[in-house]
Amino acid sequence: MSTREPSHAGSWYSSSKSQLSSQLDGWLSKVDTPVKPIGRVSSQESWSSLPVPGARVIIAPHAGYSYSGSAAAWAYRSWDVSKAKRVFLLGPSHHFYLTKCALSQCDKYATPLGNLTVDTETTKELYESGKFQWMSKSVDEDEHSLEMHLPYIYKMLSKSFSSESAFPKLVPIMVGNTSASTEKQFGELLAPYLQDPSNAFVISSDFAHWGLRFRYTYYQPSSGDPVDLSGRSKAPRDPPIHESIKKVDFQCIDACETGNHKAWLDTLADTGNTVCGRHPIGIIMAAMEAVKNPARFKFVRYERSSECTTVEDSSVSYASAFAVI
Repeated sequence: MSTREPSHAGSWYSSSKSQLSSQLDGWLSKVDTPVKPIGRVSSQESWSSLPVPGARVIIAPHAGYSYSGSAAAWAYRSWDVSKAKRVFLLGPSHHFYLTKCALSQCDKYATPLGNLTVDTETTKELYESGKFQWMSKSVDEDEHSLEMHLPYIYKMLSKSFSSESAFPKLVPIMVGNTSASTEKQFGELLAPYLQDPSNAFVISSDFAHWGLRFRYTYYQPSSGDPVDLSGRSKAPRDPPIHESIKKVDFQCIDACETGNHKAWLDTLADTGNTVCGRHPIGIIMAAMEAVKNPARFKFVRYERSSECTTVEDSSVSYASAFAVI
């Protein structure tokens, strides 16, 4: 038996079982109902009870919990795992370069709350498609985009299932720098799993990483063409930088809510937005297009680590969403 250790516990989030459990419960309890989506089209809707029936797919952020834990709670409160037998977890690769997707070779994923069991039968089945590669244990443990979701997954499963042994099993997938055609290919491969009501999905992604340190200083003025600010640029005021960041993020949110994979890719290309989970999102959008009853994401929360006013400032955006399949 090989167990992936919670390598980011104690730094990115608490390694204390009691403290971590209390933090998660606190964030989850602060999610307001009725939940009203925030996208241009979805904002016409609302849900009075949580979880949202049939909301088997969510997008949630993966930064340190002090930054994104509260935003992630909105996705997890919406998440419906009542019929789940397995949970697919897709996250971007930050440290290991690959152009397709990689699977875990571990049997267990440990968290300070308890262990999640990997569905080794499904990972083997996926690997035998010839499209995936294996990731080493060290690569697995270096990556935070998957790990940051494990405590939340454990917490939500513990609310729906009687014991750890009864939990749905986990299918972790690390997604590389995939092309549009590769995303479509993996989307078509995962579509049958998405169609199956016994499968739930978590897509790991932050949104805009803005600032000189991220090499992304795209700015949309109230009038005129977008520009890339430099270290010598004066602080723009019409609008303030943080409002431009929000505008660009919501262009991507609205594109994601269309359910159109190409619209998502086109908006990313137009804005250059540094959505780090753009490839996992792209794959699941391609999968949604391939199923019999296409679904669309509904975004329910948007936050930023700070509000930038000068070029020297930086921020990371966090957005949470769900989709009913």
